[in-house]
Order: sequence, then C-alpha cells, then structure tokens
Amino acid sequence: MRSNKLVVTGAGHVGSQVLTEALHMGLFGEIAVIDTNESVAVGEALDSLQATGAPHMAAIDVHSGGIEDYKNADVVICAAGPSIIPDPDDPTGRPDRSLVTTVNSKVIRQVMGDIASQTREAIVILITNPLDTMVYIAENEFGYPPDRVFGTGTMLDSTRLRQIIAAHCMVAPSSVQGYMMGEHGLTAFPVLSRLTVGGYRFDELPAVFPINPDLSADDIREEVVQAAYDVFNSKGWTNAGIAQSAVSLARTVMLDERAIHPVCSTLRGEYGHLDDVALSMPCIIGRNGIERRLPVELNAWESAHLETTIAQIRATMVEAGTPRVR
Repeated sequence: MRSNKLVVTGAGHVGSQVLTEALHMGLFGEIAVIDTNESVAVGEALDSLQATGAPHMAAIDVHSGGIEDYKNADVVICAAGPSIIPDPDDPTGRPDRSLVTTVNSKVIRQVMGDIASQTREAIVILITNPLDTMVYIAENEFGYPPDRVFGTGTMLDSTRLRQIIAAHCMVAPSSVQGYMMGEHGLTAFPVLSRLTVGGYRFDELPAVFPINPDLSADDIREEVVQAAYDVFNSKGWTNAGIAQSAVSLARTVMLDERAIHPVCSTLRGEYGHLDDVALSMPCIIGRNGIERRLPVELNAWESAHLETTIAQIRATMVEAGTPRVR
C-alpha cells in the first residue's frame, strides 16, 4: 500500500531541519532526500533513518534519492541553493536575500525542470531565497498546474510578528492573530489593521495590555525585520522557524485543513496585479495547494508598503531574467 511521500530537495541547514521536523511530525511514510552533493543526501537520510529506531518515532522509510522520486511524491519541499551569508565587514548588518538572485534562479530552474519532467501532481513548497522571485519562476516558466506551487512566504515573518506582539503584551504568542504581507525580506510589512490579541484590535491594546501606546506600525515592522538578522548574524543562518513553517504547510496540504496562511504566489488580479509579481498574502491552503487567495482590504500605511514591496520584488525579478518583467 502506498504511503504519503515527501521529497526534501536541498540538504543544507534548512533542508536538514525540514527533514528533522517532518520525521517528528510522523505524517509521511516515505521521505526522500535530494542534494547536488549526493554524499550529504546519503548521510542526512541515513542519520534520520537511524533515528526512527527511537521508541517514540514512527517507522518511516527515509532514503536519499534522485529526480525519479518526484514522480510519486505528494509534497516537495525545496530548500535548494545557497543562503545569504553575513557581511564580515558589518557583523550587525542586514545583507539582502536578493544577493543570491542570479545563482538561485539557475538552481530553481534546474530543480523545477526536474520536478515538472516527472510529475504535475505534487504540491511544491519553496523556501529558496529570494523567495518571491523564485516562486514566480517556478510557477510561471514550467507549465505546472496553477496554485500547486507556492512559497513559505511571510509565514516565518508572521511568527516573529506574533512573538514580538505577545512579548509587548505579556501574553502567549498563540493569543495573537496577525500576519505580515509582501516580500519575505526587508520590505515585508505587518497588517496591523487586521491584528488582534484575544479579540482586541491593535489600537485597543494599550488600554488592556502593558504595551507602549506610542508603539507604531513602523516600530513593529522594524522589530520584525531585525529579528531575522538577530538570528542570522549570530549563527550565520536561520533554519528552525522556516522549517516549522514549511512542514506546517505540508501538514495542511496532506490533511486538507483549508487553513489560512500568508504564503507566496503569483497575483492573479489581486491588488491590481495580474501575473506580473509574486508576493505573500493570506491564502486558504488545502490538498490542491492554494485553494483561494484572500485580498484583505489594507489601510493607507499598508497600501503604501504594498507598493514598496512590489517595486522591490519586481527589481529582483528583472535581475533573475523573468520573461514578463523587464
């Protein structure tokens, strides 16, 4: 009997963490690991397979693989390609994810070409940076079925937002409902007009919680963006949060949860953009991938930041040589 199958493409810091989280989730009966360094793929797969011998672990078939593994995959999580690296001359700086555009656009075109040559059924979840441009390439250059390819988007940015707001309010992050939109990167912005804590709107928070009443949308956006670099500049990469995000999406797909997450996909008319940019916005995720995009109404501050983030993403798309953007 066929079991649920996951393929993890790219076995670096992020891909190996995805593999670990997927093992603990126990939803997939088979996990294949693919990497251009076959020895690394073999080692990661074997290490994880041996871990299934622990009493609390599910019996999962973990193995290294090749492009033929895409053929019967239910979900592919792609973390292939180099990440950004800290600037040795500015250890507290904010190196831009778009710095790896040229090399990673080649990586994604290779990976997505391999996937498309084997299947049109798998749900493909991208992590590779600069994410929004990589998603646009994967979605629009290979004839893959619409909405079966998307990126983790601002899911990680949103977890940081909720943790930060929770800390300001001195409550658990699970009590915060809110998300970031736009680019997964420097121009992401919080949709505070839709954020609530225990049912209280953002403008009501100072009357209920010990949050600074002068805390502005710009302050919060700055905190969320900086949070990524606090991790990045300390250990050289981020992997725990993004792996959790990717595996959560895989679970949402496999269980057809129809959960709402701020994932990255090509806009199909939302916010006045038709097939010319990919970015993150709330979407209903189910067994078919993106079941529906939810273009929430934005206030003036959020709308201005949406235009800023679109301009940034499109500049990166030009660098990547996407055919519809010049």
